[in-house]
Amino acid sequence: MTSKLTSKFPTRAGLLQHSAAWFLGALVFMFVTAPFIEVLPDGKIIEATMLTVVLGAAVLAVGGRRQTLIIASLLMTPVAGARWLHHFQLSDGSYTFHIAAFVVFMAFVVYQFLGFILRAPRVSSEVLCAAVATYLLLGMLWASAYVFVARMNPGAFSGVAVGNQPLHGFDALYFSLSTLTTVGYGDIAPVSGPARMLAVMEVVTGTMYMAVLVARLVSGYSSAAASKIDGRA
Repeated sequence: MTSKLTSKFPTRAGLLQHSAAWFLGALVFMFVTAPFIEVLPDGKIIEATMLTVVLGAAVLAVGGRRQTLIIASLLMTPVAGARWLHHFQLSDGSYTFHIAAFVVFMAFVVYQFLGFILRAPRVSSEVLCAAVATYLLLGMLWASAYVFVARMNPGAFSGVAVGNQPLHGFDALYFSLSTLTTVGYGDIAPVSGPARMLAVMEVVTGTMYMAVLVARLVSGYSSAAASKIDGRA
């Protein structure tokens, strides 16, 4: 039975072996270094370079199938292009387009990872890396949505320093991850209706994701244990 499932569903989501692990590593590195890179003289270009690398790693991480690889590449191109265009031209329009395209791309990657996690015949290191990466991607997805709302309404969030208005960069990621994990320090708070709606949706999504993920992992381990017992019998 296990062999049939393994042949029907891929054992990895990405184009290369351990591509999900490599993507998770690039994502964590970007998260950890983000607040330090922002204050550097050449921080903007370093940030754009790191984002491009993470986007490329995301394409490889979900591009196990030819069709998925093509779609991911097509969705990534405007994200990276608009980000570099904004860097060289400092155009508000290109940055707004970058945020919108980034939300679409991240939603696609999250969808592909979720499908891989739920369909995987067994819980492997690739499944675990994809699960952690998906959780972090949810934080990035909502952070981008918060930035988009803040650009439409600069007063959508309170507690943001005057020099950082509207909400953007690491402040948006910090608020998003605090909301996703239901920590909620309260230093930055949503004020407008759309911002509050997004915050509520993120809390619900994060809570449901963890519940479904734990159930999926327990089910996977139970199935593997049952298969070993049946094989011995």
